Amino acid sequence: MTLRGAIIDISPRISARLAVFPGDTAPTREVAFDMHRGDAITLSTLRTTVHLGSHADAPSHYGRDGRTIEEQPLDLYWGECEVVRVRAEFLGTITRVGRAHLAVNAGWQPTTRRILIATSSYCNPEEWTAHFLALEPALVDALADAGVQLVGIDTPSVDCADSKDLPAHQRFYARDVAIIEGLVLSGVAAGKYELCALPLALEGFDASPVRAALRTI
Repeated sequence: MTLRGAIIDISPRISARLAVFPGDTAPTREVAFDMHRGDAITLSTLRTTVHLGSHADAPSHYGRDGRTIEEQPLDLYWGECEVVRVRAEFLGTITRVGRAHLAVNAGWQPTTRRILIATSSYCNPEEWTAHFLALEPALVDALADAGVQLVGIDTPSVDCADSKDLPAHQRFYARDVAIIEGLVLSGVAAGKYELCALPLALEGFDASPVRAALRTI
């Protein structure tokens, strides 16, 4: 996390060191032209998965007839959000986060359309671990019932790494709630912010990297 004035960068740095799901395509850079070699310009090619670092999933990633990423409404990814944290006593004891595990008061209800969940279970984006916290499908429904339209998380997935049926993803699809995964929320205090995390208009794609940032409000 880098703090620049009131802007908080919540995206990991993209490099060959950045971990991706096993079997996915790690980022590589091919330099076609380089001014240090005497060329007139520097020109690079990036090859990588679109599920890279902080990224927005498209519904087509987990729903056969879902929208692709360029079809997603942009207003989902820009506007007021709330950061909520998992209560420390549950870390290491659960695999999926439910409402009871959040560090909120008993009567808490979301008052923004966007909720970012800090699990503190995937602390180093350059070191892959499958032991991160996912979301309970019931939590997705509860947030959707409260009017939430986007949920972000600081892990590589809203489902467990070994999940095959992807129950949380399926509830996101059923409720038409957008997903951002791979955020860096260490050191970000709980509370309300302005989120900017626009995906690229990648026609037909199932996700897009985002440069996610928060602004204090």
